[in-house]
Amino acid sequence: MKEIYLAGGCFWGLQAYFDLRKGVKETVVGYANGNTKNPTYEQVCTNTTGFAEAVYIKYDENEITLNKILEDFWKVIDPTLLNRQGGDVGTQYRTGIYYVNEVDLKVINESFNNEALKHDKTIVTEVMPVKNFYAAEEYHQKYLEKNPNGYCHIDLSL
Repeated sequence: MKEIYLAGGCFWGLQAYFDLRKGVKETVVGYANGNTKNPTYEQVCTNTTGFAEAVYIKYDENEITLNKILEDFWKVIDPTLLNRQGGDVGTQYRTGIYYVNEVDLKVINESFNNEALKHDKTIVTEVMPVKNFYAAEEYHQKYLEKNPNGYCHIDLSL
């Protein structure tokens, strides 16, 4: 099994989107790459903790490649928007690819560079190792399964 963390605005939709992907074995929403320990949602929303709302993705690379995961990721975010996606605004809604294994960086960089060719504006999606990740509160996990009419800026039919 391989792992990657992706930030793409509100984590509810991103989790629901990747849960639909064959080969994705586990997802957890949470807070990545911030500067405090065990942050709460309320703290993250103050824009002072440095955390991004992110989704931990565990996947079987025999069923889905990192390149395919990234292709799907680019489809549902606007990588040129800084600190916002859809109707959500704030530093926690920035986009990011946070890798666990340095070996994945080659695939990530190739995907990033290919995506950049599709845009006139600069891509502001962060690419860096995951330095920390804290699972979000239980009510955020699988939120759109629990609340089918909940807000989502992602088209889950893609």
